[in-house]
This record gives sequence, structure tokens and C-alpha cells, in this order.
Amino acid sequence: MDIKTLEDAMHHFVRSKGWYEVDSKRPQTPRNLAISLVLEASEVLEHFQWGEDSADKEELASELADVMLYLLQIASISDIELADAVMAKLDKNYNRTWDED
Repeated sequence: MDIKTLEDAMHHFVRSKGWYEVDSKRPQTPRNLAISLVLEASEVLEHFQWGEDSADKEELASELADVMLYLLQIASISDIELADAVMAKLDKNYNRTWDED
């Protein structure tokens, strides 16, 4: 499955809930979505609070999906091609060093 298919499915879900409507109680602004992304990322971290492995792989998968959905949505409504951004970042990182002696 490609990113575009996931993005389309995400937008279909958000529209079905009415969250893109002007009077929505959950306005889908970049700021609100960024906050939600961080909150969901914290829920991923919670799985590793007391150990190296998650005790519930299914629940971890669900939290990772939440993070990805918010990330896809932020990129989409910000007119960022996430796949292109990832590849550009990887290209940039190939020229970086982290462990200088």
C-alpha cells in the first residue's frame, strides 16, 4: 500500500466525522494536529516506560497508526509530499555525521 492510498483513506475518515467542517468541535488545523501527534507519540512511549519491549503489540500497533495518521494529515493539509520529504531528509542525512571522534 502506498502513502497516497493511506492519505486518501485518512481524509475519507476525517470527512465522514465532519471534522473538516468550519463549525467542527475538532478543527483540523496544523497546530491542533501537531498537538495531537505529540500526544499520540507519548502514548507510544508509554509502552516502553518500564521495559525494552511493549507488553501489548496490538495496542502498540494501534498507537503507531494514530501517529502515522496525524503525520499524514499534517503533511497533506500543509501541502507537503511526505514521501518526497522523507527521501530528501534521508539524502541530507547521508552527508551528516553524528559520532565524531
